[in-house]
Amino acid sequence: MVYAATVLTGGRVWCGLGAPAAEAVALWGGLVLAAGRTDDIAGLIGPSTRVIDLGGRMATPALNDAHLHLLPLGLAMAAVDVRANTAPTLAALKAQIAARVADTPPGEWVLARGYDNTRFQTRAHPTVDDLDEVAPDNPVYLVRTCGHLAVVNSAAMRVSGLSSETPVPAGGVIEQRDGRLTGLLAENGRDPVKAVLPDPSDEALVAAIERAGEAALCHGVASVMDAAVGNAAGARELVAYRTAHRTGRLPVRTYQCLLGGEGGIADAAAEAGLITGEGCEMLRTGPVKIFTDGSAGGKTAAMTETYLGGEETYGVLCLSDAECHALIARYHDLGYQMAIHAIGDAAIEQVIVGYEKAMGGPDPARRHRIEHCGFLTPDQMARMKHLGLVPAPQPSFLYEMGDGYFDLFEPERRDACYPLRTWIAEGMTPSASTDCPVTDLNSLNNLYAMLTRKTRTGAVIGADQTVSLDEALNAYTYASAFAEHAETRKGRLIPGQLADLAVWSADLSALEPEALLSEVRCDMTIRGGEIVYEAS
Repeated sequence: MVYAATVLTGGRVWCGLGAPAAEAVALWGGLVLAAGRTDDIAGLIGPSTRVIDLGGRMATPALNDAHLHLLPLGLAMAAVDVRANTAPTLAALKAQIAARVADTPPGEWVLARGYDNTRFQTRAHPTVDDLDEVAPDNPVYLVRTCGHLAVVNSAAMRVSGLSSETPVPAGGVIEQRDGRLTGLLAENGRDPVKAVLPDPSDEALVAAIERAGEAALCHGVASVMDAAVGNAAGARELVAYRTAHRTGRLPVRTYQCLLGGEGGIADAAAEAGLITGEGCEMLRTGPVKIFTDGSAGGKTAAMTETYLGGEETYGVLCLSDAECHALIARYHDLGYQMAIHAIGDAAIEQVIVGYEKAMGGPDPARRHRIEHCGFLTPDQMARMKHLGLVPAPQPSFLYEMGDGYFDLFEPERRDACYPLRTWIAEGMTPSASTDCPVTDLNSLNNLYAMLTRKTRTGAVIGADQTVSLDEALNAYTYASAFAEHAETRKGRLIPGQLADLAVWSADLSALEPEALLSEVRCDMTIRGGEIVYEAS
């Protein structure tokens, strides 16, 4: 008789979309042994079985954040936190930076991350003058929440050689007013400063992976895709991940999305045999990523219609059509899955055309992805479905940044963004993710956004695109596993799948959506049958 190593019982066990709800689940050998009624599972409890009483709580498959930046998140956790919850005003942002400057020797860099100008009363970005006021002797690199724009001070300009005479690179912005730099840089315009930022040590990279992974576990997340490996420290990130795994410092299962193109690591990885699918359940090589545009909130996502308000702009295409299509063809032919950043419909069109040329027709087995895929047309959706492309959206964008969309888009375009309901109705498999540190790692905020399409202030964006709790959980579990060719191994609580579970402090199905924001937490995360996080 095989007895379970662990049994969770006495609550609601959500096994997956379409699967019967269970009262208990048994785990053995790092896998799910069985799930069902309490009486059925009782026979699997032996003298050494660990029994966890759910006490009416809910257990689900552990969540899989299909697109975040794990290593950069860990690095950002050591930077000045100027997100809206800690720096809701420009004055508060400056105070946060000033406090770090006070503890930093002159000449050393001050890195800050997370401001959202749409949350400021003026809606304006900080400027070089704002940063010079609080940091006259330290170079400052201040990154917007979207990760696609940054503001620098005069000291940073001197170190990087930036001036009003610096040529603006293709696919980038170096903003000037009246012949003077404002400090605002976007997309490829950030490259001169990024080139002189201090390099983190090898230990700092491993520590960042560990720190961010442990934070993910606190939110019921046991699997992630790090969505641009190589973007922070080049090929050293591959070494850091392998060191973290070898030394037991990799807390979450990680699918590595390799940065491709100029400055990326995908070509070197291909020469080393690191093609999509290589690896083990804890660390696996994933797709190749290229950037084609920026962010909607930063007005750099490439659109076919102009943004509302202020100076007329269609956003920024980071690559020409020829460059984009050549990169897609190269990595497709090398055997990689691809996961291409495209938010605006102009960028999405560029990517779909590139896929059409490279694939030559439908190829659902490749599961090429479009990351974010925020503002697309019905025609583009139909072509994505035909080719077998997978959308990888971030519903939390609506909750955390959606209020800013009311100033940027007319109602019809705004309400149609990130159309989760339509994707599901069309038989597509949209995943769920946070893009953290772009939005918060909090998975409950993400679930809330899928259920309500509400922003932080309660405004609704496209009420017809809401989904049910079962559909939202499916996006965060099975669909995210599907996006990495892992749906036969994880994402459901069925016999033989990995014993990765999240235990929530209440039965989510018995709550109103608003309760997710304040009344629920993750109580426990189990990975491979072992408790790897437990709330105090």
